[in-house]
Amino acid sequence: MSAVWGGVRRTVPTMVLMAPSSVVTALFPLALLVAALAIVAGGVGLVFLPMVLVVLRLWTDTHRVLAGHLLGRPVRRRFQPLRGGVFSWWRGVFGDPTTWRDLAWLPVHVVIGLPLGLLTALLLGLLLASLGGTLFWWALPDSDPVQLLPGVTIADWGTAVLSGVPVLMVSGVLLIFVVPGLARWWAALTLAVLDRSDAEQLEERVEVLTESRAGALAAHGAELRRIERDLHDGIQARLVSIALRLGIVRQTMTTEPDVASTLLAEASEGVEAAMTELRTIVRAIYPPILADRGLAGAVRSLVADCPVPAHLDLDETGELPAAVETAAYFALAEALTNVAKHSGAKSVDVRVRTAGEWLVVEVTDDGRGGIDEAGGSGVVGIRRRVAALDGVVKVESPAGGPSRIVVELPCGR
Repeated sequence: MSAVWGGVRRTVPTMVLMAPSSVVTALFPLALLVAALAIVAGGVGLVFLPMVLVVLRLWTDTHRVLAGHLLGRPVRRRFQPLRGGVFSWWRGVFGDPTTWRDLAWLPVHVVIGLPLGLLTALLLGLLLASLGGTLFWWALPDSDPVQLLPGVTIADWGTAVLSGVPVLMVSGVLLIFVVPGLARWWAALTLAVLDRSDAEQLEERVEVLTESRAGALAAHGAELRRIERDLHDGIQARLVSIALRLGIVRQTMTTEPDVASTLLAEASEGVEAAMTELRTIVRAIYPPILADRGLAGAVRSLVADCPVPAHLDLDETGELPAAVETAAYFALAEALTNVAKHSGAKSVDVRVRTAGEWLVVEVTDDGRGGIDEAGGSGVVGIRRRVAALDGVVKVESPAGGPSRIVVELPCGR
């Protein structure tokens, strides 16, 4: 029953909004016609037409996401900002197959969305009118007659019940059992027109995976070179120094015991320093705190150690793959480091939760914003690490703040 009511709450408001949404959609062909005429009249349409199509993409993206929400599946936004000069705008807009899907969707949404929206609004209005009319006569039986439907006047309690209850039941049944199905049908039709075909999605997926794999391999190679450099320049140098001291100790132990004792003390300190450095390197590969305390404990430790006052909202995540925990840990560590170094924030909120088959890590600060990924903000490293697991990184950082970084990792649930 809860699933039924959840479907009603999700679909009925959406379907009611289809009527005004269809009216807004009907304005786009008019705007495109004006832009086309402006090209002939004075050339202004060369600028105006791509802009209208970009606004249309924002509008269709809203319906893509909404349709995906109704069907319970994630849908990618297709928005692409205009770049370069006017001719680059035209190449980018008209060279994108999604533009033609957007245009094909306009008549579909107007012709089908408007009747569906009006039907849902009518059913909802009848339900509210019948409910209100019945309760009205329950509270004020001596009131003046009220017309619930054309030809149906409520002047007494019996008429209120006999006319209101059937309308209430019929409209309620239709809203509960028919409208959700119509909403899902509309959502499927919308995605069939707006979203890419299976072959195109597979091709796009291959391109994304190829790019992310190349970035992950490059990042992995750089990480291996860093580890090799740390081992060679750090630990290996310390071990060589320790070996030399021990060799001298062996030669001077009997003849110069004081020198040998000093060298042994230095060798002992060198061993401790080498162990500390080795633990640091191992921690960079797989943090021991993940193995000891799990992701929840590791996240609490990161938040507690953050120089900026931090608030943690941690949901129960359950058991996750080690690679996912590691990526989430390092992404959060890098994000908190960015906040401390670059944001000038006074506080930061961290939320870790699971959403279906995804682990979601959100970091929001009240700093100055304006994250520049090309300026060494660390976000590029986060993107590469997350892309290696086929995850997603979203960054919202307007100038003046606040900044929000969302990391989504598939956890295979």
